Amino acid sequence: MTQPFFDDVIPRFGTHCSKWDMMEPLYGVPKEDGIAMWVADMDFRPPACVQKAVEKMAAHGIYGYFGDDSDYRAAIGWWMKNRHGWDIEPNWIFTTHGLVNGTGLCVDTFTQPGDGVVLMTPVYHAFARVIKAAGREVVECELALNEGRYTLDFDAWDAQMTGRETMLVLCSPHNPGGRVWTRAELEGVAEFCKRHDLILVSDEIHHDLVMPGQTHTPMALINGISDRLVMMTATTKTFNIAGTHSGNVIIPDPTLRARFAARMTGLGISPNSFGLEMATAAYSPEGAAWVDALVDYLDGNRAIFDAALATIPGLASMPLEATYLAWVDFSGTGMSREEFTARVEKSARIAPNHGPTFGKGGETFLRFNLATPRSIVETACARLTEAFSDLQ
Repeated sequence: MTQPFFDDVIPRFGTHCSKWDMMEPLYGVPKEDGIAMWVADMDFRPPACVQKAVEKMAAHGIYGYFGDDSDYRAAIGWWMKNRHGWDIEPNWIFTTHGLVNGTGLCVDTFTQPGDGVVLMTPVYHAFARVIKAAGREVVECELALNEGRYTLDFDAWDAQMTGRETMLVLCSPHNPGGRVWTRAELEGVAEFCKRHDLILVSDEIHHDLVMPGQTHTPMALINGISDRLVMMTATTKTFNIAGTHSGNVIIPDPTLRARFAARMTGLGISPNSFGLEMATAAYSPEGAAWVDALVDYLDGNRAIFDAALATIPGLASMPLEATYLAWVDFSGTGMSREEFTARVEKSARIAPNHGPTFGKGGETFLRFNLATPRSIVETACARLTEAFSDLQ
C-alpha cells in the first residue's frame, strides 16, 4: 500500500454523503471551499479486497438472503486473534445494524425504563441519544483532565452512584479524547462495574486505529469481568464502510448471550449481505496490510495538525493515542464558545463537531476529523492559523 492512495482527493459532494453534503445546511460552511471535518468517516476508499467483494456481488447480480455465514464468523475470529490477541468462539457473535444499533439493543435487553446508564463524558454523542430515547437516565461521570489528557476518577464516580444504575457504556479507545486506556485503567473500570453491579458494554470500534507506540487491550482480556461483559466491534470504522451499517456484538457469557439472542429474534434483526461480504474480505491479510499503511498515514496527518496548532497560542490538541479525531481545547484563548466556533466555521471555513454534544467536559472543545488527504489537512491548518493570527 502506497501513500499516494491516501493522498487522492475523491469528491464526495452529491453522493448522499452526510459528512460533505450536510456540511452547509448544518454548519453554514459553504460547499464551494469548505472543509468537512466532523462526521467520523474517512475520505479514503477501502482496500482493494473490499472493492473486489462488492464488484463480485454486482457481477453476480442477484441480491438474496445471506446464508452460511461460517466464513464471515471465521474472518472475525482470525482478526481478533491475530490483531488483538483475543480468542473468540463463532457462536459469541451477533451482527447488528452498526454499533449505535448495538448500543440500543444492549440498553433494551439489559436495562429497564428509568434505569441509569453510566457514560464517562465527554464521550461519543450517540450513546446519550440512544439511552435517552429508550427512557433511561444518562448518568454522566466526567473524566478528569490531567496535564492535557483524560484520566479516570473512580472516587468521584463512586460517590455519584445511587443504586439505580445498571449499565456502563465504555468507549475504548476513547472518542473524542483519543485515549488508549491502559490495562490498569481497564481493570479499574471492571472493578467499578463489579462494585456497582453494572453490565459493562465496551464499544471498541476504534480498536484498529491505534497510533504507533500504543497498544490497545480488549476489555475481554481483563480477568473477572466476563459474566457482565458485552463487547462491540466493527469493520466499518477501520475500513471506512460505515454505510453498510454492520457491527458485531460479541458476548462470551452464555446467560447474557441467551438474553441478547432472544431480543434479536424478537425484533427480527438480521444482517445485510453487503456488510457481511465486505467484512469477510476486509478481515484478511490484505486488509491488515492496508490498516497498517492507513495508521502510518493518519499518524503523519496528526503530526502536521498538532504542529500547526502548537503555534497558535491558547489552542491545545489532546495527545492522539488512537482514532483519527483531534480533540482541541480552545479555553486558553479566553474566547467564548460562540467566538472560537465562529472563527473556525466562518473564517477558516471548517466544519468540526461541537464539544458540548459529547457531554460534560466538552464545552471548550471542538473535534476535527483528520482522516482525509494530507493536502486537505494542510489547508485546514493554514486556515486555522490565519483565523487566529491575532493571537500570535
